[in-house]
Amino acid sequence: MSDAPIRIAVAGMGKIAHDQHLPAIAGDPGFTLAATVSRSDARVAGVPHYRSLQALLDDDGVAVDAVALCTPPQVRYDFAAMALARGRHVFLEKPPGATLAEVAALERHAADAGVTLFASWHSRFAAGVEPARAWLADRRIDRVSVVWREDVRVWHPGQAWIWEPGGLGVFDPGINALSIATRILPRPFFLQSATMAMPANRAAPIAADLHFRDTAGAPIEMDLDWRQTGPQSWDIIVETDAGTCRLSGGGATLTVPGGTERGEDREYAGLYARFGALVRAGASDVDTSPLRLVADAFLRARREIVEPFEDQSR
Repeated sequence: MSDAPIRIAVAGMGKIAHDQHLPAIAGDPGFTLAATVSRSDARVAGVPHYRSLQALLDDDGVAVDAVALCTPPQVRYDFAAMALARGRHVFLEKPPGATLAEVAALERHAADAGVTLFASWHSRFAAGVEPARAWLADRRIDRVSVVWREDVRVWHPGQAWIWEPGGLGVFDPGINALSIATRILPRPFFLQSATMAMPANRAAPIAADLHFRDTAGAPIEMDLDWRQTGPQSWDIIVETDAGTCRLSGGGATLTVPGGTERGEDREYAGLYARFGALVRAGASDVDTSPLRLVADAFLRARREIVEPFEDQSR
C-alpha cells in the first residue's frame, strides 16, 4: 500500500466515536476521515454523511479504504462482513462481536478478501500496560486482584443496548480489565467459578464476582460492579516474588517496587497507529481472548436476581 493517508469511514456516530475515534483520526497523519455513517444526523462538518453503510459503499464518488465500526456489537457482524466483502479494511471497536463464532467468521472473511481485520482493545494501549508486562515477564505470580467498579449512569447513560443479550452489561467495562490481564500476565488463565448479579428487569449483569486461576495455580480474583458511586475503581494488583505490581486508573498509572509512573492518555492514538501499521503490512490482529473469558463467565456463572435497574438518565 502507498504512503498516502488511509481514507477511513466511521460507522456508528455515538459517544465513543465522538469522544475517541474522531479525535484520534484527526491527530494521526496516517488517516483522513472520508465519511461518517449513522441513522442519526450526527455528522461532521465538511465530511460526507450516509444513513447506511450500504449507501456509502455503493457511492463511487467517495473513496474509502477502511471502516471503523463503532456500532453496538449485536449488529456489527453484517456491517463488517459487508465492508470486508467490498475489499475494505475493518477496525472493530471492543468487544469485536456479540459472539466468538461471528468474530471467527469475520477473520476468515478478511483472509479470503486479503484485507485487514483489527479487533481492538483500547485498554491495552494505556500507558502502564507494556511496562507492567515487561516487569512481570520473569516474575513468579502469587496472586492477582482485579477491582473494576464504576457508575453505569455516568459512563453509559441511556444506552439500552448494553443491557440486552450480547451487550455484556458490566462486562462491557470488565472486558477492558480482562484485555489488560491477558496482555500483562505471563501465563494463560481460566475461569473456575463466578456469580453474576442480574437486575430483575435486565438481560445482562450489573455486577459479577469471578474466580480464575492461571496454569501454574495462581489465583486471580475479579470484582466487577456497575453500582459504584463516588470514586471509581479500575485497579489490577499483582503480587509477585519481587513485590507488588499495581496498575490503577485503568492502566494509566503503574506502581512497582522503586517507583510510580503515569503516562498521558493515548489509548486510541495507539489503536489507530496499530491499525495503520497492520493495513500497511497486509496483516490482521484478531485476539479474542478477553471475549472468550467473558463467554466462559456466561457459560459457567451462577445467576442471582437483584433489584431492578432503572436508568434515570432517560
